[in-house]
Amino acid sequence: MRVKGRTGGRADSRTAKAKQLPLLQSDRPAVRLPVLDERLRGTKFVSLQPKSVLNSPQQTGVDFWSLNPYIGCEFGCAYCYARYAHRYTVERARDGGRLSDAEFQEFRGPHGWEAFERRIFVKEHLLGVLEADLQRYFRSTSPTVRESAPIVIGTATDPYQPAERRFRLTRAILERLARCDGLNIGIITKSPLIGRDTDVLRRIHERSDLEVHISLNTVDVALIRHVEARSPMPAVRLRALERLANAGVRVGLIVAPVLPGITDDLPHLEALFQAAREAGARFVHAGPLRLYPAVRDRFLPMLEERFPHLVARYRRAYEGRSGAPRDYARALAARIKKLQARFGFPVNEGMADRYGRRLAPAQRELGL
Repeated sequence: MRVKGRTGGRADSRTAKAKQLPLLQSDRPAVRLPVLDERLRGTKFVSLQPKSVLNSPQQTGVDFWSLNPYIGCEFGCAYCYARYAHRYTVERARDGGRLSDAEFQEFRGPHGWEAFERRIFVKEHLLGVLEADLQRYFRSTSPTVRESAPIVIGTATDPYQPAERRFRLTRAILERLARCDGLNIGIITKSPLIGRDTDVLRRIHERSDLEVHISLNTVDVALIRHVEARSPMPAVRLRALERLANAGVRVGLIVAPVLPGITDDLPHLEALFQAAREAGARFVHAGPLRLYPAVRDRFLPMLEERFPHLVARYRRAYEGRSGAPRDYARALAARIKKLQARFGFPVNEGMADRYGRRLAPAQRELGL
């Protein structure tokens, strides 16, 4: 587990309570929110008081309820579609007159994407609003319907990113959900920090249907460093998967996205499926890259620097669309199904079988 990625009272982090940033929600300009923590490399963690944290399918347009304790993510994956949520938060604050031009540039970044990785919004004091949200959830879902109305944690940003070490918002959420019966809960993360919460995950597992998805798209360390700036190494993610599996938690891999021409060849996928099998994964889900407009400004420059021979191919393939070309998606799905069968995993389409429509951006999924 890397020390460099931690927040709190470490050598690369210092408390900055004296520094203040504008409140993004209130109409009272005199009210200010503090920077909760700051890294020497410039990352700041900003307090945000949400009106809601649990988003319904009607709000987001997907077939599950979603919950994200943070907006923005230090891992900085070049392909991450959740940049739209951070950008929308900042643009809405600017349009509402709550950010000056200089502040808007700081919260957006020189190229429009950097602040997603360097200005992390922390939804402080969320248990009160979560309680109200759960009451809304229970009113809208009967016990029989609840099985098909999952709550998925980590659909937009990683709930176990380094900030969670200090702020423990995800832990607080799980402690509350552990007191409920008959829920259908999914968690998506690429952080071994989830192993810290094995005890509460076991309690949830005893009373509800729980499935943990460890995100990993290759076991090639060099490739990980090209496409995921500060994410945990493959080996520590697989150890976290093994720890949860040994604790009796239903856990597997989500290979999302599969990157065309980078991680989609048979040797890469075989190595990944083999590693998942050895770690005790119960399933492996996979899907191709979706190149949303908010992602292109970050992903394509990385491609030009690291994989210049693929730039023209990507531009052709994703011209006028965010999804992978239909023929490619079909061929990849067939390859994944063969690997699922070969390595003894359930053969299916992936997370869509469990959670309905794919995880896709919905600007209303902010709860601000």
